[in-house]
Order: sequence, then structure tokens, then C-alpha cells
Amino acid sequence: MSRGSTPPPPSAFRQDGAMGDEAPVRVLVVDDQAPFRNAARAVVDRLAGFEVVAEAESGESAVTMAAAITPDLILMDINMGGINGIEATRQIVGTTPDVMVVLLSTYELADLPPEARTSGAAAYLAKDDFGSRTIRALWATRGDPEFPLK
Repeated sequence: MSRGSTPPPPSAFRQDGAMGDEAPVRVLVVDDQAPFRNAARAVVDRLAGFEVVAEAESGESAVTMAAAITPDLILMDINMGGINGIEATRQIVGTTPDVMVVLLSTYELADLPPEARTSGAAAYLAKDDFGSRTIRALWATRGDPEFPLK
């Protein structure tokens, strides 16, 4: 799959979870806490058909990296100093609309800041629910009714 293209339908995944001969989904992990970045990397690294291509510890770094490496998927923490994840998402999606951003935090969906819904993110995922199956489902559907933002 070329960078920035739409994801394949779920049927394109082989039984083992890999995506045929397609290039892996390129993932940028953004969080100001190294332990969560490490955990997210570990989850994505075990997920066939996905690879972490970079990590960022701030919204500013995420905006810069997204422009430079054009990932397919960004896993974006909401609460960070400086530019928060919501504003970073708005900036990234404004310049690279084909990238899929999933906002992450400890908030319950009902407690999300209102601007999260207008940031351009495809979905919200509570960090407690973060896992390989959820990431694969969100990617395959470009967002999921279970985790709506709109």
C-alpha cells in the first residue's frame, strides 16, 4: 500500500493477520511519556502488517515528523505540553489529509474536550483499550463506530 492511501478491506488480510505482499502500515507514535511510547511500539511491533517508523514526544515534533515521513497512521496522545495532541492533529490533517490519526488518552469518550471532535482525528481510543486487535480494526475501517469522534 502506498503511503497515504486508504487501507485495504479487512478481507485483504491473510489468516495470520499480515496483508498479502503489501508494504506495512507506517505508524508514528506520539506521547510525552516514554513508557507509553515503548508499550505502543511493542504492541505495533507484534502486529503483522504494521511497523513503527518514528516516535515523537511532543505535538510540535509530531507535526514536523508527519510532514517529513508521511506515516499512514498516527497514534496521538491528547495531553502533552506545548501543542497538545488535538492541535497537532488539526495541523497534521490540514496539511496531510490522507494520514489517519487516532487520539489516545485516559479520558472516557464522554469526557473528551469538545475540540477533539473537530480535530480531524478518525477515532478516539482510551489507553486502557489500546491493543493490536483494536488498532487493526480501526485501521481496517478508518475509524470505528465503537470509538466515534463525530
